[in-house]
Amino acid sequence: MATIPDSIWRNPVHFLAFGFGSGAVPKAPGTAGTLVAVALYLPLSALPVAVYALVLLGSFGLGIWLCGKTAADIKVHDHGGIVWDEFVGMWLTLFMVPEGWLWIVVGFCLFRIFDILKPWPIRWADKQVKGGLGIMLDDVLAGIMAALCIQAAVVLIG
Repeated sequence: MATIPDSIWRNPVHFLAFGFGSGAVPKAPGTAGTLVAVALYLPLSALPVAVYALVLLGSFGLGIWLCGKTAADIKVHDHGGIVWDEFVGMWLTLFMVPEGWLWIVVGFCLFRIFDILKPWPIRWADKQVKGGLGIMLDDVLAGIMAALCIQAAVVLIG
């Protein structure tokens, strides 16, 4: 992974893109960012569905700008420490899941699997779409795929 720029502690845009600093950990910054996303999900889960959906949309739009600007500033496209995309992907994974830690843990595991392995179309988006949208899109697709798996499990389990 590229070195962690000192600017994440001085520049609020970089600080947010690096997941409030969680992306600065030396090992597995994506996992660290996803864990912080889970902690932030807990109060989000209490919101009405429509408000949660608006937060998701706003976070996605903000993320395109945050991640794109930070990547351009530090001159590293999709630096491993930029984890705002993990936040949004994880929040999307957990959107409308049943209550309980089991589903949160399942969502965390599924999201990380899809984010790391990048099956089609995630890998395509990761390779073909550039800039802030490209940084965000692969994690959003991973979140959608993880959410679909959870919803399928909910239907099958009954």
